[in-house]
Amino acid sequence: MATRAGNRQHERHASVAEATRKEEAFLGYVLDEQVGFLLRKAYQRHMTIFAKNMIGGLTPTQFSTLFRLFAEREPISQNALGRLVAMDAATTKGVISRLENNGLITTERDPRDKRRYLLRSTEKGRTLVRDAIPVVTGITEATLEPLDEAERQTFMTLLARLC
Repeated sequence: MATRAGNRQHERHASVAEATRKEEAFLGYVLDEQVGFLLRKAYQRHMTIFAKNMIGGLTPTQFSTLFRLFAEREPISQNALGRLVAMDAATTKGVISRLENNGLITTERDPRDKRRYLLRSTEKGRTLVRDAIPVVTGITEATLEPLDEAERQTFMTLLARLC
């Protein structure tokens, strides 16, 4: 079994190497060396690990949103929350709706500005965040597992600079 899996992995690497040689010879462009392609592959790896391990059925965006609400402790506007988790208005609205439907947050009209909604995590949402923190820490560890400690620190520093 392990031999077959090892052979498939070797064949995949050989196939990628052959495609790379063809790309270089033909166009002078190597897809496997492009930042967007590599970021997407790394993101896919992380998302697979996240989906396999996360509790409460939360997506990464839902967890980030719930965590920010938990950390704020005070009600926050939907607009401000969207900025804190780097989401556009339409995405924020959908995420908020799902979290509210699951009883993890509440929304209420802002008494000073009836056009705004204020969001707050519920006790159920706060409990889920507390329970999820060790899980997401483990997800980060699993995502970065191929890197040693110095590489992890460098990688995280460079990612933050790109943001």
